[in-house]
Amino acid sequence: MSHLRLGSIAPDFEAQTTAGPIKFHEWIGDSWAILFSHPDDFTPVCTTELGEVARRSNDFTARGVKLIGLSANGLEQHEAWIKDIEAFGEKVAGPTRVKYPIIADKDRKVATLYDMLDHQDASNVDAKGIPFTVRTVFVIDPKKVIRLTISYPASTGRNFDEILRVVDSLQIGDKNRVTTPVNWKKGEDVIVHPSVSTEEAKTLFPEHTVHLPYLRTTPLKV
Repeated sequence: MSHLRLGSIAPDFEAQTTAGPIKFHEWIGDSWAILFSHPDDFTPVCTTELGEVARRSNDFTARGVKLIGLSANGLEQHEAWIKDIEAFGEKVAGPTRVKYPIIADKDRKVATLYDMLDHQDASNVDAKGIPFTVRTVFVIDPKKVIRLTISYPASTGRNFDEILRVVDSLQIGDKNRVTTPVNWKKGEDVIVHPSVSTEEAKTLFPEHTVHLPYLRTTPLKV
């Protein structure tokens, strides 16, 4: 079983999805990717999440991010579940079309590879007693490096505004030698990376402010 950490290379795999068979690294290509898992089809919290991701797909596409879901069921169940997701989404929030792929992981091969099986909750198992997948998010960069992992309890829906915020932070940081402060949102001041010397900061960030020797902020046009 993998013990994945931030900075680990996301394991490659082959799988069947609602958009056809994929090889994961090949599917990512030169893009960023978000893999988000679900324990089971036809579950209420996950139904709301998949609909939200469908409605926000343009926000991710604008950032060069590919989306892929996973659930511990087969393709036939996934296709039926998508109909529910779209119907409920349209009812409560407007047009909802699930166009991103959902991995069929009935045998838990991908869940095992990514260490996403529930080892704590003895009740979170299928009829055969096999553990279900926990609800994890992986943000993966174009080099196939895992940059973020978040695992959510079954009772709490994910906040995809936060996931988008982190993607913005990572992409801006990679490009500009900056980090982002608490509660940062795109367009707000950022922090000059500690590796940037005082002299470099004068050139790279002429409008920066020194608050403490180790804390310098600057506006950033993106």
